[in-house]
Parts: sequence; structure tokens; C-alpha cells
Amino acid sequence: MADSGNLISTTTLSDRLRNSLTCNTNDPADKNTNKPDFRELDLGSPVSPLRVGSGPGPAASTSSSSSGSVSSRTGSGTRSGTVNNHSGELSVESSPTFPGGGSRTFKPGHNRSDSRGGTGGCPTIYSGGSSATSPVAGNVLPAGNICPSGKVVKTGMMTSRSSKTEVLGLGTGNYGHGSIMRGGSVTKSAVHGGETNFSTVLNSSSSRRSSLDPEELKKLGNEQYKKGNFAEALNYYDRAIAISPENAAYRCNRSAALVSLNRLSDAVKECDEAIKLDSGYMRVHHRLGSLLISLGQVENARKHLCFPGHQLDPNELRKLQAVEKHLSKCTDLRRVRDWSGVLRESDAAIASGADACSQLFACKSEALLKLRQLEEADLNLSNAPKFETSCSDSSSQTKFFGMLSEAYILFVRAQIDMALGRFENAISTIEKSGRIDPRNVEVAVLLQNVRSVSRARARGNDLFKSERLTEACSAYGEGLRLDPSNPVLHCNRAACWFKLGQFERSLDDCNQALLIHPNYTKALLRRAATFSKLDRWAESVKDYEVLRRELPNNNDIAESLFHAQVALKKSRGEDVNNMKFGGEVERITGLDQFKAAVASSGASVVLYKTSSDLQCKKISPFLDTLCARYPSINFLKVDLKESPEIGSAENVTVVPTIKIYKKGNRVKEMVCPSPEVLESSLRHYGF
Repeated sequence: MADSGNLISTTTLSDRLRNSLTCNTNDPADKNTNKPDFRELDLGSPVSPLRVGSGPGPAASTSSSSSGSVSSRTGSGTRSGTVNNHSGELSVESSPTFPGGGSRTFKPGHNRSDSRGGTGGCPTIYSGGSSATSPVAGNVLPAGNICPSGKVVKTGMMTSRSSKTEVLGLGTGNYGHGSIMRGGSVTKSAVHGGETNFSTVLNSSSSRRSSLDPEELKKLGNEQYKKGNFAEALNYYDRAIAISPENAAYRCNRSAALVSLNRLSDAVKECDEAIKLDSGYMRVHHRLGSLLISLGQVENARKHLCFPGHQLDPNELRKLQAVEKHLSKCTDLRRVRDWSGVLRESDAAIASGADACSQLFACKSEALLKLRQLEEADLNLSNAPKFETSCSDSSSQTKFFGMLSEAYILFVRAQIDMALGRFENAISTIEKSGRIDPRNVEVAVLLQNVRSVSRARARGNDLFKSERLTEACSAYGEGLRLDPSNPVLHCNRAACWFKLGQFERSLDDCNQALLIHPNYTKALLRRAATFSKLDRWAESVKDYEVLRRELPNNNDIAESLFHAQVALKKSRGEDVNNMKFGGEVERITGLDQFKAAVASSGASVVLYKTSSDLQCKKISPFLDTLCARYPSINFLKVDLKESPEIGSAENVTVVPTIKIYKKGNRVKEMVCPSPEVLESSLRHYGF
């Protein structure tokens, strides 16, 4: 079984969607965790209290492509409408914005004409598949314009219409990009003076057509999708949908790109929209069914995969049946509280294809919580894939273990918050779950329980602060009757028993808290102090050693460990007169000094070195660290160039060499040890 809480990728689903695509379709860790419920207590250290520290020119004249879409420009500047896609991420140039506001989009293949009031009171004529507006200078009217009277007027300034063909020009003077020019020959630019390349003219025309043709945009999107450029593909699909929002195929393709970008909520929503537009579109039903399997929504998935008239993919059917089987077993095992079985089946369902189902991850976290693996439960739920069920028609009313899906996730989160002492978070979370699914019995029971336990804990804390310790024990006990597996309440009551001098009871509560939450640092610290009060020094030293490894920079724990070690040695009849806390690595210069040092009580660690050796320079600072970390051990260093007689007596020929002595006898020798090996040896031989 995998207890990993990593996000499950949708690579398999994305690959399957990419292969089916054709050009015709488509909570940082909580800082309050383990914080004291009240100020740190005097836990009865043999020495001291323990604390857990730790220049606008003339207007350009433009022409549209043969699609019938037009952009008009007025003498005062360019005005063009924009149509945003539904996600709000991208915008594309629309069909024309008419003077006076508003825009119209012409469908491909349709020719429309329209006339509205233009600059200077003269409307612009749109005719057939192309249209053009000419600059208006002063009171001069271009040929063919209609005056407000409705008649076509000719003036002496008008020129005769040429019979020559019209081509798109790229001049940047009085003509805008793509403006119509007479004569069929390439003219020189009014600004740059160079000749315009005719292929550039054609490319510009093609580019403009593709920017307004949704089919061309879809094809470009498909090409990017097949190359794995999903964000670019999504951009093209968005533009196609903005032009033709009623096309179900564009939305189907968009859903495929969203899946590949791991935006599953949006992908499901897009499939729902496509089905609204075309309820018989088989491909989108298949895509939505496959998505819903990944999300663990097998009932909804079956409706779309087994759509009438649609041939079911046997691979999808097998995946659907496997997920259904494991989910059914998970439900049965949860009903009888077989949490090991629930953990096994939830892992199997995720592995079978429901790898984006946040409810299954919540189910796994609930099982881990009940199996007393609190950190794993918290991490797994925090890393679960997020899916907003409220955004999808297919998912909004999906139930999990008889509970609305979103309510179940919050239901599990509230339980984990309670176990980790995050009482305020637990209350707000379960209240939100109750608002989502107010009729669910499990949610209602947990809501009442969380409120009652939180009140008992708050009352116990107030009584403890007032030194009414016996009453505080009763208050914590009331909370434990409602929630017997709450490690925080056990640990808080242990503090009360400790202050009352009832150390056996304090030890019992500490053991219960650590049984439920093995890595509960505060309970471990309290138990180490309780062991000291009971003169159980070996157990006290063991707990302090664990705490020292977890909190290596905590001086209070280091000092408590030292005094526990001294007391343990004294209880064994060992000489502890020369033991001191917070010593430094002692420099040894003579053989007699060396013999006296290693013969003293306790363990001694000797570094044989030379000042010029590079490896010795690297290991020396770590020896200083160990000296502070293990204050009951004697740390010595010998420079063989200064004291060659010590090296000869101890037969040291290679540096750096480290030897561990007990009462003058060598028990361990290491040549060039790694820091990990050295510290491991100290833990083994040090006490």
C-alpha cells in the first residue's frame, strides 16, 4: 500500500485524449500544530524547567476577407470590438465595431450588408463579402457615398472609378494595413518608400482570414495539442469559441486541452456545455465519462460511457468496473470500521483509475487517522487533488458514503484538525460541512461532538491557569469521554497530574497520547520529565535522546538530557564527579594527560589529527557540534605532529582517526568516518 500523499497526475488520461483528437473534433503546514495550549509548565526537570524552544494621422481604410467579417475605421481613429472567451483569459478581434457602439459577428459563408451613420454624417457602405471606407477630408465626399438625403452624390473632386482589380496594400501612410488599392500593381509605401512584397500581401490576407475563421483556429489548436503545447492549443480553442460559441466540437477540444493542463474542474464544465449544445455528440460523452472515472464518479461516468447508440470502449469499461468494485468494498469496510481494509481498497481504487478523486484521498486520510498515523493522514489530505464539485452539473450532487462529496472532505478534515489540536479550525470546517449537507447524520453527530470537546478543553485550560488542577482534570476527562482518542486532551490532563504530584497517572496519560500520536513532541517531553520524577532514568534518557535529535538546537533539552545521563550513571555506581555540562573539545598534548582523560568515567571520543590535513579540517568542526549535542561524553583531540608519542602508543598511522574509549579501554575505531557513522557510533557506545 502506498501511503504517499503526492498529487496524482492525469498523464494517462491526457495521453488518451491526445490520441483521440482529430482535426474534426474536439492548509503551508499549520503553524499552530502542537503549539502549547497554555504557557509551558515546570515539568519537573532535575535542574530547571523545560521549554520547547525551538500622432494620430488620417484614418486608415480597411477591407475584410471574403468571410463577410468587417472591421471599420473612422476618421477619428480605430475602433474594433473585442469578444472575450468564457474563461476571461484571452480576447480576440471581433467582427466590426460600428460607429455609435456595438459589434456584429458574421458567420462564415454569409454575406451581409449594412449601413449606419458614419463620420461626418455619411454612412459607410458594406456590400457582399468585402467592404471599404475611404478617408474623409474636410467636406470632400468619396465617390459612391450616400449623403443624408439618401442620394448618391458626385462632386467635381471625384475621380472616375477604375476598372482595374483591387489588391490588399500594406502602405502605412493614408492607407492602413490591408487597405484596398487600385490598379492591381504593387505600389510604393508612402512612408518607407520601398516596394511592397506581393507574397507579404497574400500572407497578411491569409493571416487575417485565419484570425476570424474558427475552423482555421481549431486546426491550429489541434496542431499545437499534438505537439504537446497545451496552453497554446487552449488559446486557439478559446478564440474559436469566442467567434462561434455554439459549436460543441470546439468545446470538446477545449476540454481535452484543459485535462492536459490538469484543470479538471474546467474540463468537466466544458464537456457539460458541449452536451448542452449537442446532446448526441458521442465523443464528448466518451470524454466526460473517462474524466468522471478519474474523478471517482462512477455512476455519472456510466451514464455517459453507456450512452444509447454509442459503442463502449472495452478498456474504459474494465476501468469503470474495477473502480466500482474497490469503491463498493471501501464502503462496506468503512461501515464495519475495518480501517486497514479501507486503506487497502482506497489505494486500489486510486491505482485502478480514480487517480484524481479527492474523496478517495479523503477516505484514505480517514483510515490513516483511525490507524493512528496522524501526520500521514494530514499530509495525504493536504496533497489531495482539488476539484470544485459546485462548478459542474455532472458532479454537484455526487455522494460519497451517503454524504455529499464536498461535505465528506470537510468531514475528514475536521477530524484531523481535532486530533492535532486545531480546535478552532475543526469547528469552522465541520460547520461548513453541515451547511453543505445539513441532513447527514454523521456530519451532525461530529458537529455536536466537536463543539462539546472544544468547550471542555477551553474550560480545562482556564481552570489550569487558575491552578484549580483537580477541576481541570475533570474538565479534560469530560472531553475525553466524548473523544477518547484525542491526544491533546490526554497530554493536557497529564500536565495536571504532574503538577498534583500524581506521576503514575501523568505517565499513563502521556503513554495514551503517544500511542495515538507517536510523534507528539510535547507529550514525549512531558513523559521524559515524568520518568525523571519516578527515577526511571534509562527511560528518561531514551526520551530525551529522541527529543535531542528532533530539536538539536534546544539548549533546555540538551541540559535535561545531560542531567538525566548523570543521574543514570550515578544510579549505576559510576563516578560522575568530573562530568560537566557544556564543555569543549579538550586538547591533549602529553601521554600522561591522554591516559588520565580516557580513563575517566563515561565515554571518551578522541580525534587523532594533523593541522595540515584537509580531511581533519573538515571533521574538526563536526566534533565541536557533537560536543554540544552530547554533553556527557568527553571529546578530546590529539595533534600527532605535536604529540607523536601518543600516536605511537595507540598505533595510529592514518589521519583522521577517531577512537571511542570507556574507562581506558578502546571500544571502537574509525578511519575517516562520515558524520553519520560517527554520530551513530556515539549513540551506540556513549551510555
